[in-house]
Amino acid sequence: MARSPKNKGVSPSRQEDFPAWFQAVVREGEVAELAHVRGCMVIRPWGYAIWELMQAELDRQIKKSGASNAYFPLFIPLSYFEEEAEHVEGFAKEMAVVTHHRLEEDPADPGKLKPGGELTEPLIVRPTSETIIGKSFAKWINSYRDLPLMVNQWANVVRWEMRPRVLLRTTEFLWQEGHTAFASEEEARDNTTEMLEVYRRFADEFLAMPVLTGEKPEEERFPGAVMTLSIEAMMQDGKALQAGTSHYLGQSFAEAAEINFLNREGERELVHTASWGVSTRLLGALIMSHSDDVGLRLPPTVAPRQVVIVPIPRGDDGAAVLEAAETLAREIGELSFQGAEVRAMADLRDREPPDKRWEWTRKGVPLVLELGPRDLKEGVVALRRRDAGDAKPESLERSRVATAIPELLAEIQGSYHRAAVERLASRTREDIADLDGFREWFDTDPSDADAGGFVRAPWSEAPESAELLEDLKVTVRCLPFDQDLAPGATCVLTGKPAVTEAIFAKAY
Repeated sequence: MARSPKNKGVSPSRQEDFPAWFQAVVREGEVAELAHVRGCMVIRPWGYAIWELMQAELDRQIKKSGASNAYFPLFIPLSYFEEEAEHVEGFAKEMAVVTHHRLEEDPADPGKLKPGGELTEPLIVRPTSETIIGKSFAKWINSYRDLPLMVNQWANVVRWEMRPRVLLRTTEFLWQEGHTAFASEEEARDNTTEMLEVYRRFADEFLAMPVLTGEKPEEERFPGAVMTLSIEAMMQDGKALQAGTSHYLGQSFAEAAEINFLNREGERELVHTASWGVSTRLLGALIMSHSDDVGLRLPPTVAPRQVVIVPIPRGDDGAAVLEAAETLAREIGELSFQGAEVRAMADLRDREPPDKRWEWTRKGVPLVLELGPRDLKEGVVALRRRDAGDAKPESLERSRVATAIPELLAEIQGSYHRAAVERLASRTREDIADLDGFREWFDTDPSDADAGGFVRAPWSEAPESAELLEDLKVTVRCLPFDQDLAPGATCVLTGKPAVTEAIFAKAY
């Protein structure tokens, strides 16, 4: 679909094709793109700057929890996974395996290379690090005095993806993974819950993205885990996206890696372990939560540039306009928003001002200021708020810039959060009581961007409900922590006695 001259937004729109719209926003916003290597992606500088801001804040919160950063090998011996049978079973179909250690010329086809030097033991390219970190924990932990042990690493992982989608499902992606060991089950379970709350607060307060929290049903647990908790976000099309997980792993990984310690009574026992992580999927969730048909919309907390000044130099006043734009950018850069300097710049590139403005708009910059000769004479700047859609620019007195900019950034952060909160509340149904109503809610026209959402309802956990859910392409996202199951409640799917409340949704 061709863009009209007056509409410099993305195409198609959310209403026309939500998945294609998302890909267009990511592309036009210069966030990321699929790489020449099948299933992998390139995160472009603008997208990586967003990720760095997310990473810095989450890293601060992780360290505040008591964890320290470390780094562990990318390659994991196959035998490490074989020691934890349930874990390897859960990842077997996704693993990338290294079997040779060099390239050599093919004697049958000169000029061509082939793998040579077969390894005595295959190496798995890191899909997750429980097994190899467990080996280090076994070396580092000897006494109860060595506990608790809490480490985190920022790394890349590889999970072979057959149907890649940029930022959502790619063969290689970035993440953080925390791994902890404790003397008791209670401490490990507490850590699992506490870290989920770190993720919930980060998503809600920093990303302006409210989430639901709860425990995954047994069939959705992380391979080898005793308990898996998750934060679930609602995208603008009503689908869920699992935005972070935290797992209590019990003692099975400790047993496989022989992580034991001498307790206060002088007896040997196994530690209890937990792990938790978020990935660049969270960047995809951020985009699908806030963006519009014009392009990317970024909460000020994660905008690499929070304010961009676009000068409009004309005639003899051109040099004065450019100088004034630079001065204004410096002044705004000395202001503070949420404890940090405002990230501001003047765009002095040799491009037409309207093209610059639309570029920064599509890239989600919260505030774009325009400054021309008339503005200089009148002592004002023209201000465009990204959360205002296609509204005309406001006129802001130059003398009010210092007080107005931080206030406006806070307003924009709040407006994105309020819109997401309203969407989550209005599109979560709690009044659906039977299978007919359930089918009707989820059997919606994919082109209707305002249809569908979550259902919170009683669930029996009966095996026959799995077939019904599969038929509707719906999953149980979590069992919410704030359970409010009425006495005598019956399952929305089977009509049998319910044992829990569940959140149901279609999902990415």
